[in-house]
Amino acid sequence: MALAAKKDIKKVVLAYSGGLDTSAIIPWLKENYDGCEVVAFCADVGQGEEELIGIKEKAIASGASECYVVDLKEEYVKDYIYPIIKTGAVYEGQYLLGTSMARPVIAKAHIEIALKVGADAVCHGCTGKGNDQVRFEACFAALAPQLTVIAPWREWDMVSREDLLDYLAERNIPCAASLTKIYSRDANAWHISHEGGELEDPWCEPSKEVWTMTVDPMDAPDEAAKVMLSFEAGELVAVDGKPMSAYQSLMYLNEKAAAHGVGRIDIVENRLVGMKSRGCYETPGGTVLMAAYKGLESLILDKESLKYRESVGHEFSHVIYDGRWFTPLAKAQLASAASFAEKVTGDVVVKLFKGMAQVTQRRSPNSLYSEEFATFGADDVYDQKHAEGFIRLFSLSSRITALKQADSVLTKKK
Repeated sequence: MALAAKKDIKKVVLAYSGGLDTSAIIPWLKENYDGCEVVAFCADVGQGEEELIGIKEKAIASGASECYVVDLKEEYVKDYIYPIIKTGAVYEGQYLLGTSMARPVIAKAHIEIALKVGADAVCHGCTGKGNDQVRFEACFAALAPQLTVIAPWREWDMVSREDLLDYLAERNIPCAASLTKIYSRDANAWHISHEGGELEDPWCEPSKEVWTMTVDPMDAPDEAAKVMLSFEAGELVAVDGKPMSAYQSLMYLNEKAAAHGVGRIDIVENRLVGMKSRGCYETPGGTVLMAAYKGLESLILDKESLKYRESVGHEFSHVIYDGRWFTPLAKAQLASAASFAEKVTGDVVVKLFKGMAQVTQRRSPNSLYSEEFATFGADDVYDQKHAEGFIRLFSLSSRITALKQADSVLTKKK
């Protein structure tokens, strides 16, 4: 951004976490953007109450004029997580998109605060190497393209935690961060991610210190536990027979599944910006919820519908990972998944044991499963002789191809 443009920035809304990076960003903005006013914005997406204690005071102490803490927990689960579950989206076969799916709801609230206070710009603390810079800025572009976006990690010359700590110390700005931080973590109601430390070497097995949310599966109870999830039109409405809100249901599942070591993955993924990164993720309740939904879906959707829904899930995993929530494509894919979800009603039992979440029971008024047709015993509804004609027609193209090849061989011999 040109110097003249910097002078035009009078008020900035910063996505503030209370950590080292954003604590340094507040004074840096005021110094480098001609004394602009900095308003802090903190999104509560279920990262934990301890993360929010004293956050307003921290922001003010760092130089912010005010700090908005917005409770997005129910909205996040109800309006973002549930629709994504209906798509069946799993990135690169393993990642349940915990960081990715929180970004649109945060970005939307960020823009709402910026417009409310009459800001000229929005600011984030994402690095120039990560996916989040793209996710946030793509959302900003879709929601308020008139606002300037400031990304300090792409502008300043600080490159390490030491640099940031020195910067704050020189200005007598208090910060609880230290040089002893090993891992980079991001938490919300759905999951917690871990990067850095020994995880930067893909040959190095994660130590026990990496995991913070789930019990080590080796130390989990020797007896399995069961949990029943009840759905109506694709929406989770009760757990173990108890009606709960979207957020309450997830918290209940998190606690129950975490105690059995469910939801750990260790992956090397392809970042949007082109590099590979290694991360460990803990998604206990989400793992159970996704397994239950797919277990119920398998009872209800016919073969071609399920095949198409799976293709939507694959494509949508990239859409949400890449930060394209507020796009026509995402809207169309979500609508497609929602149409299939209309019949996903029923109950599912998931068994939790030593890190596993296994569907063991399922029932639905919309089930297409028929014991009369599927039985290996005697039945009066299925004539097995009919299969011969079906197979002959199903394999007709292969038969014709083989006959053509045989004719060609005979012609050449002549």
